[in-house]
Amino acid sequence: MTSAERMAVMRERLSAAFSPEKLQIIDDSDQHRGHVGSQGGAGHYTVVLSGQHFTNKSRVEAHREIYALFDDLIPDEVHALQIKIS
Repeated sequence: MTSAERMAVMRERLSAAFSPEKLQIIDDSDQHRGHVGSQGGAGHYTVVLSGQHFTNKSRVEAHREIYALFDDLIPDEVHALQIKIS
């Protein structure tokens, strides 16, 4: 799967699950060249999102919900995921 395909899957899942007001997915893979996890095509991504769904959630709860959407992608397609909720 290419990075663009991974990001499309991530965007689709996040949008369907949370209907975020703001959603940005950034491919940080270039910053991790040579890193063990970057071998084999797995990417490093930052997800920035906001929305009412996260209003009364703890950071841990929100992160668990987001990571659960990508269980099938981690670690083979997505090596690292940084989450920023505003």
